[in-house]
Amino acid sequence: MKTNWPVVFVVWFAGLCAAGQFAKIGVVFAEMQGIWPDAGARLGLIVSVVGAVGVIFGTTAGLVVARLGARRLLLGGLLVAGTLSGVQIFALTIEAMIATRLLEGFAHLSIVVAGPVVIAQACTPHDQPAGMALWSTFFGLAFTVMALFGLPLVQGYGVRALWAAHGAACWLAAAGLAGTMGTVAAPAPMPRRSVQALLWDHIRIYRSPFLAAPALGFVFYTLIYVAVLTLVPGLVDPDHRALMAAGMPIISIVVSLGLGVWLMRRIPAVQVIQAGFMGAGIGAIIWAIAPGLGHIAGGFLLAACLGLVQSASFASIPQLNATAGERAQASGAVAQLGNVGTTLGTPILLVLIHWAGAQAVTIFVVPLCLAGFAMHLWQSARRARALAAQA
Repeated sequence: MKTNWPVVFVVWFAGLCAAGQFAKIGVVFAEMQGIWPDAGARLGLIVSVVGAVGVIFGTTAGLVVARLGARRLLLGGLLVAGTLSGVQIFALTIEAMIATRLLEGFAHLSIVVAGPVVIAQACTPHDQPAGMALWSTFFGLAFTVMALFGLPLVQGYGVRALWAAHGAACWLAAAGLAGTMGTVAAPAPMPRRSVQALLWDHIRIYRSPFLAAPALGFVFYTLIYVAVLTLVPGLVDPDHRALMAAGMPIISIVVSLGLGVWLMRRIPAVQVIQAGFMGAGIGAIIWAIAPGLGHIAGGFLLAACLGLVQSASFASIPQLNATAGERAQASGAVAQLGNVGTTLGTPILLVLIHWAGAQAVTIFVVPLCLAGFAMHLWQSARRARALAAQA
């Protein structure tokens, strides 16, 4: 068996489209105030409701993907996402826009839960670290692409042109999937489950040191990553803000695809995650003890090491879970706790900044890095005991 790279790249492009569901709103939030000037606090729901779906239904989505099949859910999620972006180009009321965003939340979950499962299927064990590292870049890269190409489109033709372009990209990804996915063997779907059984499945997933470990570490990464990328550039010298805002996500992606893949071909992904958390904590300490240029060095080291956590967290899904059904359930838990982290991290760091200024970055990051390291240490010990008991 050889790695089916066309499938890997098409699914990665689908991930960019899924992240674009956030980016297409985040980069034009100011412009939307002109579309719905009387929306008030409801305007914030346009951003948050997609993530809220993930918080509530992330693990459920993993169970659904495991039962119905990753390929079907991935294709369906893209078609729905493209259709909803097409609907949004019309003059919707604020209530109708929020409703379409709620539906987008379910389409988003279908893509981000099914995507890692399909990539793991399409890759040989040797290439799984590279495939999962590529997948892990989709969120940060989507925002970069939207900033570079989406904003000029909005300035020339308005926000609805951006939403139309996003819808077209989703349909293009769906067409690519339809043309390539037949070359990936479909896993046997899981049997139908009752509601009570699904509830017990949630408990079983989070009790398992194999299914839950990627998510239980990933939540600490997401608490840090979005908050730091959002708020840290505003804490450095104004002359260096653009450098930090552009450089931190880029260096995270480069390290994820470069050093991260190299390390994961030599040591287990969980160990790479732990090294990443330790390096990120050191970056946060440098930030505290060396203001000025030390802020830049510490911020870049922090972002680079978070890139290791990012790629290795997704790579740990197939390393710890052998079947497609188990990988779907683990991916669902990652989606669920990942949305918890992205939702809570920024407001927590913002409160700390009001209290402690720039030192809040260190106060916020170091305990979370230690917790992420310790969580994986604990889960590794639980897996060792479980395997010993089976021997």
